[in-house]
Parts: sequence; structure tokens; C-alpha cells
Amino acid sequence: MTKKNEDISEEIEEPTVEATEETSEEATDSAANEANEPVLTELEKAQAEAAEMKTRYLRSVADMENYRKRIAREKQDIIRNAAANIVESLLPVLDNMKLGLQAAENHPEAKDVTFGFKMVDDQLKKSLSEQGLEELIPDGDTFDPNFHECVAHQPSEEVKEDHIIQTVRAGYRLNDRLIRAANVIVSSGPAKEDS
Repeated sequence: MTKKNEDISEEIEEPTVEATEETSEEATDSAANEANEPVLTELEKAQAEAAEMKTRYLRSVADMENYRKRIAREKQDIIRNAAANIVESLLPVLDNMKLGLQAAENHPEAKDVTFGFKMVDDQLKKSLSEQGLEELIPDGDTFDPNFHECVAHQPSEEVKEDHIIQTVRAGYRLNDRLIRAANVIVSSGPAKEDS
């Protein structure tokens, strides 16, 4: 071959080699993409699973915190209810002590005994008030069926209608919970004349 022909053949061969190299690079890239595709999907699956586990963990932590708060509330409710039961059992004692002191005031010869019982009554009321007991004597207040129990209606010139004239038996509230409604006499307003 002549020199000219050799140059031509070299020129022809070179693009063929380049084309072969490009083809092998494309083949390698597509093989790598195909190999990377399963790796990426596995990575995406792992990331999704990790995100789901994190969400489950956070929910479990929130559920545990809510459980702790609920148990603390229930414990406080149990303590309050236990105290309410004890206080309710002592209410008749308070009532009888009050009646006994009122009766003793009519007998001057029992002055010393009355003084002693008055001290016991005050001490008992103080101890119970420290536990959250509040005595309800609503004389003159507006009648509220949530806190008062009407035992009678009476006409009254001094007390407005639907207001309490007199408390017959004191009511009690323990830590903002009504233990016993006050028994009261309610005014029906001024007496109406029969025509």
C-alpha cells in the first residue's frame, strides 16, 4: 500500500476504535446504572423503613408520656375520692357537734364543758379545712340547685324572691367538689294577699 492508502486506512480504523470505545463506555454506564438501580431502590427501601421505625418510636414515646400523665391523674383522683369518703363519714359528727353546742349554750351551768367542746369543734374544722373542706352556709345568696337543696319556700318581706332565707343544714365542698348540698329555706318573695 501506498502511503496515501495507509493514511486513509489509519483514518478509517481510528474512528472504529473510538466508536468501539464509546460503545463500551455506554455499555459500562448502562450496566452500572442497572447495577445502581437495585442499590438505589434498596437504599430507598431502607430509608423508608428507617423513617417508619422513627415514627413508631416517636409514637411509642408519646403514648408512654400520655400513659404516665393519665396514671398520675388517676392517682390524684383516687386520693381525692378516698379523702372524700373519710370526710363524708365525718359530716354527721360535725352536724351533731354543732347541735350539741347550740343546746349547751342554753345551759349556763355547762359553760366550761361547752368551751371544751367548742375547742374540739374548731380543731376538727381546722384539720378538715387544711385537707380542702369548705363549709357552705349560703344565707342571703341566690338559690343555686347545683349547691343548694331547697327544703321549704317561705314568703319574706326582707329577702328577695329566689334568695336563701336560712340554712337548715350546712353544705360542704372538698377541693372544689360538692360533697353535700346545703339544705336551705328559699324566699318566695313578699306574701301575696288573697283577694
